[in-house]
Amino acid sequence: MVSRVAFTESPDYMQSLARGLQVLCAFNREQPRCTLSEIAAQTGLSRAVARRSLLTLRHLGYVAAQGRHFFLTPRVLELGHSYLSSLDLTELAHEAMEQLSQRVGESCSMSVLDGTEIVYVARVAVRRLLSVALGVGARLPAFATSMGRVLLAYKSDSELSAWLRENSFYAITAHTMYKIRALQAEILKVRRQGYAFVSQELELGLCSIAVPIRSTTGLAVCGLNVSMRYSDDVHAVARKKMLPALHSARQAIEHAMARNGWQPLVSRSAYG
Repeated sequence: MVSRVAFTESPDYMQSLARGLQVLCAFNREQPRCTLSEIAAQTGLSRAVARRSLLTLRHLGYVAAQGRHFFLTPRVLELGHSYLSSLDLTELAHEAMEQLSQRVGESCSMSVLDGTEIVYVARVAVRRLLSVALGVGARLPAFATSMGRVLLAYKSDSELSAWLRENSFYAITAHTMYKIRALQAEILKVRRQGYAFVSQELELGLCSIAVPIRSTTGLAVCGLNVSMRYSDDVHAVARKKMLPALHSARQAIEHAMARNGWQPLVSRSAYG
């Protein structure tokens, strides 16, 4: 397989497309409206290149302008909707996730692994626990999340070692596990026990427990979690109350996948 770095030097790499996507990703919750200078600074592109990308995106209907500021249009949602429509797993999982959330009285989410991050593809929210609002399309660092760890646990030993070696990790809170040896040991523990529990590693006061959702071929395609507030007995509560409910939801989703003949549309590498 050609590495990402090597591919950027190949004749098949479309630099203009990559730059356009960089510009699209520069808009976020904190900066929904940006000037040309701000886009150039955030992406590292020259003003001339950023301008051409913005004008092209505006012509295609993905970006609009008002005065000196540019902003995304609703048409951008088509890109994400195309993925979710092709995934269609979220429709199969919806009923089970609703029942899971009602059973435990907490929010539950489903995500896929995308490189170093997990991406939320479905969520049933009961109340807001994170300081950052989460919804479909939200991204979080995989190494510090329960869903990320259950998906990383399904990598082969060589894939996991390469993933840990090629990425950098950092302390998000005082509880974050970010040393490579400790992370690897924890992920292997997750593989053995079949679930991941994370306590205050992503944000103080936030805990979560997750299990993998597997296709009929055994491929872990998504992570399913329940989030909860920290308490002295949260780990015991998570194991005794949340985990059995998660297993029931996982089984219901996997049975729905098998019943409907659902299979991943992409190879294993695309799931992280």
